[in-house]
Amino acid sequence: MNNPVVVISGATGAAAVNAAQAFAAQGASLALISSSQAKLDALAAELALPEARILTAAGDLRSPEDVRAAAERVYAKFGRADVLLHLVGGWTGGKKIAELPADDLENMLSQHVWTTFHLLQAFTPGMLRNGWGRVLIISSPLAVQPSAGMSAYAVGKAAEDALLQTLAQEVKDSGVTANILQVRSIDSTGTGKGTTPDEITAAMLYLCSDVAARVNGARLPLYP
Repeated sequence: MNNPVVVISGATGAAAVNAAQAFAAQGASLALISSSQAKLDALAAELALPEARILTAAGDLRSPEDVRAAAERVYAKFGRADVLLHLVGGWTGGKKIAELPADDLENMLSQHVWTTFHLLQAFTPGMLRNGWGRVLIISSPLAVQPSAGMSAYAVGKAAEDALLQTLAQEVKDSGVTANILQVRSIDSTGTGKGTTPDEITAAMLYLCSDVAARVNGARLPLYP
């Protein structure tokens, strides 16, 4: 990947930390974005990268102003952003549509759709100018096959999927790709249930490599 600049949103979650460690080991510079500066500081200390290869930015990704501010800091420090790993989580469920509070649906749309929208607007134009880039999100099979009682989450993820699929068509043959990793749950404690952070990171490393340049608009299932 020739020492890329990798932007990781939701950077302090288990899958994101695993990805940060792996990409750093391959020589990447990291821009870590999350809502908690304290957690970002702890992660930066754990990674122990040279100051020139790491940036942390705390903010609310639901806010276009916060996302623009983070992107400005990334470009001011590194001059570019090559990879966007959008790993912000969030789930709500267990209620039938007739019983679902409107706020639950609004929260899922904010968490999954608006955060993705703001990040794509902030970072993909630069990738297109440079002629190379990778955009990845973690989604769920519920986005294409919802289950009863999961409407708010399924709608949020389906709309997020639609953004990525549309982006994939818009960047086709540009050197930029946009792909989706589908997991049911992330096994961050070694229970044997769900997809492990190592499995997710391995898929990310592949999709961010030059040998995956033709993989665009894919939904890669990482679940049984």
